[in-house]
Amino acid sequence: MRRFKIRLNVIFMTATWFVRTLCLFFLGLAALTSCEKFKDGQEIPAYLSIDSIYIYTDYALQGSASQNITDAWVYVDGQLLGAFELPAKFPVLQKGTHKVTIMSGIKTNGISSTRSAYDFYAPINFSMKFGMDSVTKMKIIKTTYASNSSFLWKEDFEGTSIKLDSTNRSTVPVKVTPGGSPLTIEGLHSAIMVTDTVNNFAEAQSHDEFIIPYAPVYLELNYNINTIVTVGVIMTGPSVYIQMPILNLNVTNNKAKKIYIDLTPALNSSSGTNLFRVYFGAFADASLKQGIIILDNIKVVSTK
Repeated sequence: MRRFKIRLNVIFMTATWFVRTLCLFFLGLAALTSCEKFKDGQEIPAYLSIDSIYIYTDYALQGSASQNITDAWVYVDGQLLGAFELPAKFPVLQKGTHKVTIMSGIKTNGISSTRSAYDFYAPINFSMKFGMDSVTKMKIIKTTYASNSSFLWKEDFEGTSIKLDSTNRSTVPVKVTPGGSPLTIEGLHSAIMVTDTVNNFAEAQSHDEFIIPYAPVYLELNYNINTIVTVGVIMTGPSVYIQMPILNLNVTNNKAKKIYIDLTPALNSSSGTNLFRVYFGAFADASLKQGIIILDNIKVVSTK
């Protein structure tokens, strides 16, 4: 019986090897065939090069121009050519003048596997003439917020009062960094909370409640932290109170970062709620003398 099983295993392994070899043979044949087609029939592509995309804003209406645009989603005549990590140089199998649209790409929730075009940034449209084997260098291109973007909350911590409150459970107050502090992320001030072995729990929430819209909702945030911070939403209704964590922000190693957090799934997850707040929470890390949480340029963005 044991020999029979061994023979079956040998047969199975041999068959597997044969199938893999056959697949590799056909893949190689296909590659050779495609190369021949490229040499003999397919036109030589043009190339488009983009170094980076940045955003400009009307500060009074839209807040900071801080951004973390990582990709370019490129359309030619309305057809998606591809999503390219910046800086990028990519082929375009077109010649003559065509309409090009570029959407700014982000890592939703800071995760590389959830890259997407950020609909709150306006598409960049232009006409471009492509020639075979030519390289068009765009270098730096710019966008702004889309005209239908709606800012439910903007807080840059530059005013005489701020709209971020410590909760009743928090043992740590929300303060602002003093003028000239090296801890400030942008402008004159950022929000700061500091935990230690005595004051071991920091929690803050938006001062105002916002109506849950029938539309996508994103939280934009700059942060610099040496301890893990939970970001979530507090949803309420006539007889409902739900505090829902969405993700944890990891330690930034003394480098300020920008993140785009999709609040939409959480806000749509429960019935009976119609209002929400954003909250931030952190427990003291036993390995740290102080946990330092610095936040800036908070925006909650939806569509009109």
